[in-house]
This record gives sequence, structure tokens and C-alpha cells, in this order.
Amino acid sequence: MNPAENRENSGIFQQTATLPSFFLGHGSPMNAIEENEFVEGLRNLSKTIPKPKAILCISAHWVTDGTFVTAMENPPTIHDFGGFPKALFDVEYPAPGSPELAKHIQSVVKSQNVQLDYEWGLDHGAWSVIKHIYPKADISVVQLSMDYKISPEAHFQLAKELSSLRNQGVLILASGNIVHNLRMVAWDRLSEVYGFDWALDVNQKVKNWILAGDNDSLIQIRNHGKEFEWAIPTAEHYLPLLYTLGTKLESDKVSFFNDKPVAGALTMTSVRFDS
Repeated sequence: MNPAENRENSGIFQQTATLPSFFLGHGSPMNAIEENEFVEGLRNLSKTIPKPKAILCISAHWVTDGTFVTAMENPPTIHDFGGFPKALFDVEYPAPGSPELAKHIQSVVKSQNVQLDYEWGLDHGAWSVIKHIYPKADISVVQLSMDYKISPEAHFQLAKELSSLRNQGVLILASGNIVHNLRMVAWDRLSEVYGFDWALDVNQKVKNWILAGDNDSLIQIRNHGKEFEWAIPTAEHYLPLLYTLGTKLESDKVSFFNDKPVAGALTMTSVRFDS
């Protein structure tokens, strides 16, 4: 890095108060425009967090061959869904990007080759939750993709390398769902707080492991039997949780919020690590 780049980055990545790290259950894209208890839970977060210099988001909806980080000045709002009302497609979240943060992430991650991306933007796993926390879209946001070819252990290791960002003014938000099986959703109960027994059981076991600091059980999610196969049929909505777990600090306390099931086969459970 040349001296000019050092000067440019010095104000961004200086030591700050430690920011929390979050896993956010994002659920239906409609949460972006609806009013409900989950939206209220997100909206309340900004009252309890020092204003960050930037946000790093790891979303269930950006899975790639390789690891990428958005590096454009103005990331577009991506409407990566179908079959929803026009009002949802009309939503724009014009938060600036941060090429400086993207390059910094590229430098701190050693276990994977992080490549700069200039095409993706902010998908609904990112903007549908961030818009409630910071509705003015006045904080820079970058997204980090998840490489589908690497193991859960490798995702966790990558996340550990990101933990220093929490002391540099960067708020880390991972967005997915602990239990997420759209094929088994009770569509007639989509607006109800309701969970099938197996979904509630898996969600509680995951919470217990988080509280116990049992990262091995949380990483080896495929070793726990049929209920877990139903609750987590594919990895993309669960893997963001590993990014939050990897950024946990020794001094952190854990808390849960929005901790409810919907439509039988989804849980909105969100996790906060805070020193």
C-alpha cells in the first residue's frame, strides 16, 4: 500500500469502541415494506449501537464460486426475487459503497483469496434488514459473498479473520435464517407465529450451542440427524450464522431477539454478540 492509500484509509480503520456483531433472521422480502414485530426489533437496534463508519453484510443470497466483496462507490439495489407486489420492487436503498473497506477486507483475510466485485450490489438479504436499522441510507455498505465450494470450517475461519473490523468502526451484519425450509412452509400460516415441532427443536438446540460456545456442534451441522436435514435442507441461509460466530470476541455476551418461528418451517431468531 502506498503512502497516499495509507492516509486515505487511516481515518476509516483506526481503533474505535467495539461494535456488536449480528446474525439477523430476515425471512420474507415483504418484511422490507411491512410493519410487524420483527421490523420493530430491527428498527430498535440503531438506538443501542454507536453509529458505525461502515457496514459489512454477509447475506444468504450471494453465494459464489470464490469469495468476493463489493467494491463499487454506489452499489445498486438488487431485487432478487419474484412474485411480490410492485411496491417491493420499487424499494431502493441508495447507501454508498466503500472501496476502501473492500480493499481492507481483502488485506485482512488470509485464508481465502478475496476478489473485488463491481457488479453485484446490495441484495434483499442485505437491504431488507439494513433499511430498518439505518433508513437514511447514509452509512457505507459492502457485501461479502459466500463461496459454495469451501467447508463450514473454512467459512468460520474466514469470519475469525474479520473480527478485527469490530474494533475499527465496522458493523458486521450476517443475514439469513437458522431454520429455513420453503418446501415445508405452511403458506396459509405465513403471517402467524407458528413452528413445527422439529423446527422449534432445531432452533432451540442451535441457541443452546451458541450459549454454550459449542462451535464444533454449530459448524458440524450435518451430523445431527433428520430434524436438521428438514430445518436446514441447504446451507446458504444457515452459513451467515457462522460468520457471526466467527467474529465473536472473548468479552462478548450473547443475546437473542426476534426469537420466533413463522409459517411452521422458518425461524426469525436473531443473535447479538456485544462486549
